[in-house]
Amino acid sequence: MSREVILSIEHVTKRFGGLVALSDVSFNVFKGEILGLIGPNGAGKTTLFNVISGVYKPEDGRVVFKGIDITGWKPHRIARLGIARTHQIVKPFGDLTVLENTMIGALFGKRAGEITEEEAREIAEGVLEFIGLGDKKDLPARVLNVQEKKRLELARALAAQPELLLLDEVLAGLTPSEVEVMLNLLRRIREEKGVTIIMIEHVMHAVMNLADRIVVLHFGKKLAEGTPEEVANNPEVITAYLGDPTLALRFVKRFKSGGG
Repeated sequence: MSREVILSIEHVTKRFGGLVALSDVSFNVFKGEILGLIGPNGAGKTTLFNVISGVYKPEDGRVVFKGIDITGWKPHRIARLGIARTHQIVKPFGDLTVLENTMIGALFGKRAGEITEEEAREIAEGVLEFIGLGDKKDLPARVLNVQEKKRLELARALAAQPELLLLDEVLAGLTPSEVEVMLNLLRRIREEKGVTIIMIEHVMHAVMNLADRIVVLHFGKKLAEGTPEEVANNPEVITAYLGDPTLALRFVKRFKSGGG
């Protein structure tokens, strides 16, 4: 795995009135890695995604993507630079088809303003085949089940042709077997498409299986950073979030031994 830094979060602070949602948060993301972002509810994880993607401008600190300071940029400019995201609550355009929903990602992604509708269609069809929704492309998005809507959300982001993908609880609401299928898909996205991934997730065995490194947020501050083993063994993380580290470590060992 390359150690080239693709994203730098530098001393980022975000406030909402008297509430400090993020406080002096710093870490790097390396090109080609999968970084897990974990922490209790209210820790600041989604706020950080909103800062990276341009929804919020931080009061202090910088966000640097591929050497470019994108702090405070508008979301559409950041998308065109190569950052895409999914949302925790999926809201596809229900009356549009699965294909049309995915085309939107292509039309407003990295090649926005340059891509033709036909090119967007070709990209969208390829992405839908890749993630296993090719046979659903002509259906209205509203008829999809939860797992399929999660995949559509992912497809729309991938159609934007990102270099960095921000996944906000993409596994939430899935059954254990569906989680395993999604984990394999995320591995393929990294390995076959070369996309760097940051994922917010509460499904601990998924993070321990998938992530190369993990950053832990707690009350808006970075509590820990390291490999899954290091994080699972960190006393502060255990107290604040994991509780009993035995379960987390068991999944780390499964990952290292090649288990699913």
